[in-house]
This record gives sequence, structure tokens and C-alpha cells, in this order.
Amino acid sequence: MSATPEFTTQLLLDGEWRPGGGGTFTSINPATEEALTEVASADAADADRAVRAARAAFQGEWAATPPSVRGRLLNRLADLVERDAETLATLESLDMGGLPGASLAMHIPNFVASLRYYAGWADKLTGETLPNDGYMGRPAFAYTQREALGVIAAIVPWNSPIMILGWKLAPALATGNTIIVKPAEDASLPILHIGKLAVEAGFPPGVVQVLSGPGSVVGEALTLHPGVDKVSFTGSTEVGRRILRNSAETFKPTTLELGGKSPNIVFEDADLEAAIGGAAAGILVNSGQVCAAGSRIFAHRSVYEAVLDGLQQAVRSQVVADPFDPRATMGPLVNAKQRDRVQEYIEQGEAEGARLVAGGGRREGAGFFVNPTVFAGDNDLRIAREEIFGPVATVIPFESDDEVIRLANDSRYALAATMWTRDVRRVHAVSSALQAGAVGVNGWSPLMPQLPWGGGKDSGIGSELGTEGILANTRVKTVTVVL
Repeated sequence: MSATPEFTTQLLLDGEWRPGGGGTFTSINPATEEALTEVASADAADADRAVRAARAAFQGEWAATPPSVRGRLLNRLADLVERDAETLATLESLDMGGLPGASLAMHIPNFVASLRYYAGWADKLTGETLPNDGYMGRPAFAYTQREALGVIAAIVPWNSPIMILGWKLAPALATGNTIIVKPAEDASLPILHIGKLAVEAGFPPGVVQVLSGPGSVVGEALTLHPGVDKVSFTGSTEVGRRILRNSAETFKPTTLELGGKSPNIVFEDADLEAAIGGAAAGILVNSGQVCAAGSRIFAHRSVYEAVLDGLQQAVRSQVVADPFDPRATMGPLVNAKQRDRVQEYIEQGEAEGARLVAGGGRREGAGFFVNPTVFAGDNDLRIAREEIFGPVATVIPFESDDEVIRLANDSRYALAATMWTRDVRRVHAVSSALQAGAVGVNGWSPLMPQLPWGGGKDSGIGSELGTEGILANTRVKTVTVVL
């Protein structure tokens, strides 16, 4: 795998590659702290031009494109992504620090699966005929039809940019919308390359556009723009609140997939080997920079020490290194700010009296590295209540099903949950009681394009993926014919 692929660094605007009105910003390799390249930075004028181009395409060539052709274009894009999988994995790793093997095994296949799943939906959007009581004594024939919303602004995070782009781009295009993608500054390079592949696949100008640049400029302009019909955002709860306020100015439909502090529950009858492995994955994958990270690990009192011992071994076995080091099992955090934030939480945990079981501290030398860390503690600690977005977990004991349900739900977040048990009755009873948009049983955070994904409370509003992804990118129109 090449560590130095060719970069695409300009904006994709109306089918052309252009410099940004805001100049450039520097992309930093988080493993070395060295500059990778300069990336075009869009300004509000670029955002306005993109919206106008997207509107023209939506009302013009894209509107005239048959649904089956939309499906073929999505499948063609999936073919090109598979062809360039190693390049994309390299770009994602260079830009945000994840392991290229994780991109090849999970992020890119999930993106391709989303493209192919929604390609199949493109010519299958149907309405309903509606029985009714007639109109003023006359019979009436009524039906509904599903229509595209129009121009969609998709704001993509840095932690799993390729995969999460698929959740937004695929259903938007399948249903006939146009899309303006705003990637995170810390992970623009793989998204710009996907824009290049969209051009190669044959999407008409204005249908797929990519505007890199700061959220305070580009994201602000898109979310406030009256020509944008919907905003889809994945990122922090704090930024999500601002986006929702901006969207309210023009009453845009808005999907927000925000933070999490997900419970990972190990019951006394669990397959402990599988549960410990799954709990470890829930805090180690992507260096813990995962919205669904299982960072609150609840272990039944009877298996509590075994879970602590297993996690201690899992953490101590990690090789924290440059993601292109073949020995590496965990890479750096995305930037210095995130590294310092995680380190502060580790220090806070120790100051609050949590017992450090394994890890702690940061690796010396260049790179934004933090050692994976496990604490033994309780649900009232800050490290157990606030989203850290790093490889830090708190293991908390419980005695009964009722107690762990209460503890798991005692959180401002409600995105995901995981439980490990052999008891089918418990599976259904506990999963129904957990406040979470998605519950994994005997497997941490299953993600597939067929399965809706979204949460409540401070974890956001709305859902992506599955049939919900179709509904979230369309509106229903009722037609009534008085006979």
C-alpha cells in the first residue's frame, strides 16, 4: 500500500476543480505532525455557487435522469471505490490517523454496501392509494407519491469519513436529490478523492459537489442558505445544536447524528471471551474515536474482576504506533486538540478517585498518541458521563437487570448499546427497556446499510440507513382527484 498517493486538493464545484475563495488550510499527518498538503478552503461565495449549481442540476439534467440510470451511476461509483480502495484507505489513514486495514475491512466495504443497497432503491420509490370518504358527496381518488427534497448539504465528520459519507450520499442520490458535501478539515483528502470518482462515474455537474474548509465558514453558509432543502450532519452535540438553530431559520429538515456514551453490558451468563473481546473493540477501534464507542462497560458483579482482567490484557497488548507500521494495532488521535482533551479526561479520572486498571498517559515523541486506558469506577464519574472520544473506558459493576437498565439509561445520550447474554428472554426485555437507537446483542455496534441508525436525547434527531434513509431524503405529496 502506497503511503504517498496523489492528492486531490481543490474544490469540486459544478463539475469542475477550482481553488477556494478562502485560500487554503494545511492537512497534518497526525502520526508525524508533519504537513501533508495544502487543501482548498471554500468561502461563503463558493457555498452560494455550489447551491445554485445543485439547484440547476436538480431541476434540469438530474431531474430528467431515469431512476434506473441513477441506480447504475451509484453502482458505477461503487465499482470505482472498490478499484481505488487502497488509495482511499491510505488517504484516510494519512489524514486522520486510523489504521488502513480498518478502512479496507470496514469503512470502505460499508461505503460500497451503502451505494449498492440504495442503488437498488432508485427505481422502487412508490406511493399509496388511499381509501377515503369522498369530497362533498362526490367520490374521490387519492394517492401519494414520494418526491426528492432538492439540494442536500451533508456535513461529514473526521472519525470515519468514508463510511459516514456513504450513509448520506447514497440515499440522497438514489432518491433524486443533489448533494453538497462538506468534509471535516481533518479528513478532507479521502472525500475529495471520492468526488473525483463521482465525476469519473458520470454524475452530471452539480449533482455531487465537495466544499472543503472550516465549518464556521462553509458549514455556516450551507446551513443558513435558503437554497438548501435539508441538512444532514454527523459530529459533536455542541455543533449539532448550532446547526439545528441555523436550519430553523428556513425550516430545513435536519438529520443529526451526534455524540454518545454507549453502555456495553456483560451479564453473568455471557460468553466472557467474546464479551471481553467485544468490549475491547468498543474502546479501541479507531482509537476510541467512535460515536458508538462502548465506553461505559457494565459488568455483573460475578464476572466483574474477570472483565477487568481481560480488558487489562487487551489494552496492554496494543501496539500504539504509526498506522503504516505493520505492527500497529492502534494509531494516533486526529489532532493535538483531541489528544490533549483525552489526556485531560484521563487525569480527571484519576483525580476523581477512579482506579486505573491499565494504560494512562501519552506516548513520547511526535504524533498525537494516547495510550488506551481502562478505569474501574462508577456511573457518576465525569469519565463515565461525558463523551471523551478516545480510547478510555470505565468499568462499572452491577447486581441485577433492573439496576443495569437504570444505570445505562442514566445518561444524556441515547445512541447505541450492547449487551452480552445467552438468555433470549433477557435479550428482548432489556433491549426494549434501554434508551438507545440501536442495540447490539453479542456483537458490538453492528452497522449495515439495511439497518436504521440514529439516536435520541443529546445523540441527535432522525435516522439514516435502511428504509428510514429513503424517508429522510424525500417528502410525501398527496394528490386527490374528485371524480
